[in-house]
Amino acid sequence: MISPLRRRSLTALCLGVAPLADAATSSSETNVTESEQTLAPMVVTASLAPQTADQSLASVTILDEADLRRQDPKDITDILRAQPGVDVSSSGGFGKNTGIYLRGTGRESTPLMIDGIRLRSATDGGPAWQFLEPRVFERIEVVRGPRGSLYGADAVGGVVQLFTPKGEGDPTPSISLGGGSFGTRRASASLSGAEDGTRYFVATSRLESDGYEIVDGEGDKGYDNTTGLVRLSHGFDNGAEVGVLALRASGNTEFDNYGSPGDTDYVQQVAGVYGELPLTEAWSSRLTLSEARDESNSHRDTGDSVFDTRTRTARWENILAFGPHELVAGGEYARDDVDSTTAFDKDSRDNKAVFTQALMDFSPLSLQASLRHDDNEAFGEETTGSLALGVALDETHTLRASYGTAFRAPTFNDLYYPDDGFYEGNPDLEAETSETYELGIRGQLGRGFWDLAVYQSDIDDMITTVDTDGDGSVDTSENVDRARIRGVEVATGADINDWTLRAAVTLMDPEDRDTGKQLTNRASQSLRLDADRTLGDWSLGGSFIAQNHRYEDADNDERLAGFGLLNLRAGWAFAPGWSARLTLENALDRDYETAGGYNSPGRAAYLSLSFGG
Repeated sequence: MISPLRRRSLTALCLGVAPLADAATSSSETNVTESEQTLAPMVVTASLAPQTADQSLASVTILDEADLRRQDPKDITDILRAQPGVDVSSSGGFGKNTGIYLRGTGRESTPLMIDGIRLRSATDGGPAWQFLEPRVFERIEVVRGPRGSLYGADAVGGVVQLFTPKGEGDPTPSISLGGGSFGTRRASASLSGAEDGTRYFVATSRLESDGYEIVDGEGDKGYDNTTGLVRLSHGFDNGAEVGVLALRASGNTEFDNYGSPGDTDYVQQVAGVYGELPLTEAWSSRLTLSEARDESNSHRDTGDSVFDTRTRTARWENILAFGPHELVAGGEYARDDVDSTTAFDKDSRDNKAVFTQALMDFSPLSLQASLRHDDNEAFGEETTGSLALGVALDETHTLRASYGTAFRAPTFNDLYYPDDGFYEGNPDLEAETSETYELGIRGQLGRGFWDLAVYQSDIDDMITTVDTDGDGSVDTSENVDRARIRGVEVATGADINDWTLRAAVTLMDPEDRDTGKQLTNRASQSLRLDADRTLGDWSLGGSFIAQNHRYEDADNDERLAGFGLLNLRAGWAFAPGWSARLTLENALDRDYETAGGYNSPGRAAYLSLSFGG
């Protein structure tokens, strides 16, 4: 058997015991009186081992199944926008290029994990957030702060992990149909359950939209997405477990690249198999073999282009318990392969890594220390580490302080892109490196919580595109820039009677230290308010999101105005197992841009009808 602490944590996670988080389960589902103390939510991404939010000694945001159902987003980034430390930049809605900027770091500096499997483009560096269907996920964890010592390359600003349902109880079917503005049609269905130690979840979804005019005068740009998910696991009497996961999203999106229209056929896919075995009372071992694919085939008047990348990974993790303490240790091997119409100088590379982490509990003190060494075929060796100290001031307040390092790996484009007359990769690039200091405090009071964090990140050898000839063209990439990012994040919320309330404020100063200018595509101030109320069979709610201006260029001459968005929602459980949901997005019909020259959607209404689930 595994350690009592880990066993309790795993049981809590499997049963969904996360009644209060930065966005938590609705009060109607917990049946807890206001006088009772609500437990802190569970989180696994912060330290690889399940812990409560205060035990993790990290700044975390958890969005659970109730949040996803209430807000019913069409895009996974809709629910992430303006969460603490999170900024989103997009060249339009409905499947258009989207980047996540976590704590002011670059769009390539936030790894996306799906049930422990990383998804990204090896050529571009960032994941295709816009192609992920929210209805096949039941939980999102956002961990802010460097996690390079656990996840390797690119975990500079933090990590986002999406979790799919495991399945439990009797066979439960669900189906949802809906549609709305911009000629949008949406349908999804799933089947989940568990029997004799076997858990299963199978789901499919389809979204089609005629889109809207993302660039003035260029016509509507449509989008379609078909997603399928299979998750299956079996637990044995001795505590061992094996499982498989397969997730595939494919479709077509139309785009306009500064007057050059076209469309892209895309595939986003993750697949994996794992086995977990309790070797002794205090030692649990897990092996995961996985593959992730990012594929795109773009068509335009100037010709077709193909960028297909594949990452195969073998990861071995071990957790050993020593009384209240735990040690996590393991190794990882990953190989990237590129198949493209562009003739890269190299089309593959591998990365070998070993890592370890100590989780020590000297109540009321706790200490976490981690170390990882990566050996990459393309850019050499990098060692990252972190140290965190926590103090339980009393039963409800935890003070934390941490230091961590991370690095961003050069992409295939950065290193090997062939000279096309406009740009050429630089094989001599080194990885960006960073140091981050953080101080935070979390309070869990009755059915409310609050969390405050202040931090500073110093980034050296930033990879940037430069004009080597001075003729105005972008010629190559170099390690030239330094950045300093300072920030304050405040998150709070409460479940009061039939109300679910959340608020988040982010204040940030992302500065290019060489020029003194603000880093591009980042808002320095953001606010998010979420309020929902249950009224018998009805639920009403809304979200208000406000962000200040951002800059499109390094000289800070091209300024995009700030904006405020109001989204409204209503739900009605009108019969046993049946419900209807209406959402009104951008209710005030604000015009705004998060990427220069690309319009964001105006006012839009959507209605859905659901059964089961």
